[in-house]
Amino acid sequence: MSFQIEFAHFWESVKESMSNYTFAKLTLAKTIGDTELKNIYMRPILVDDQVRISLIARYKTEEVESLHTLEEAFFMLSSYMNNPFLTALLFTTEHDLTFKLNKKRVGSIVEQAPTFKSASDVVLEMQEKGIVL
Repeated sequence: MSFQIEFAHFWESVKESMSNYTFAKLTLAKTIGDTELKNIYMRPILVDDQVRISLIARYKTEEVESLHTLEEAFFMLSSYMNNPFLTALLFTTEHDLTFKLNKKRVGSIVEQAPTFKSASDVVLEMQEKGIVL
């Protein structure tokens, strides 16, 4: 698929923001049509001082949380791009990155000023404890 390479570049920015302790959150949004699945939110959590990725899938009537490694999260989220999501938004303290798929399903990355002034609480705790991905 034409967007997979661009999404992999986007994911490198996700990993970099986790390593640099600037990650705030990641959201998959803008679905194709009216779908049951509305959003997926990604946040890091610590389980026994091990970093896990919480993926919260928000459906019309419920939310379902699953825990993954960072690598597993990449494969999970990339499988949802183009089916049903067209946009992934990475919020960091340095900048916001938006991965978008256009009508021809070609991916692009747009950088904007940061929305968040501080990283997520878990990322700050990782930094405090010296936990590196």
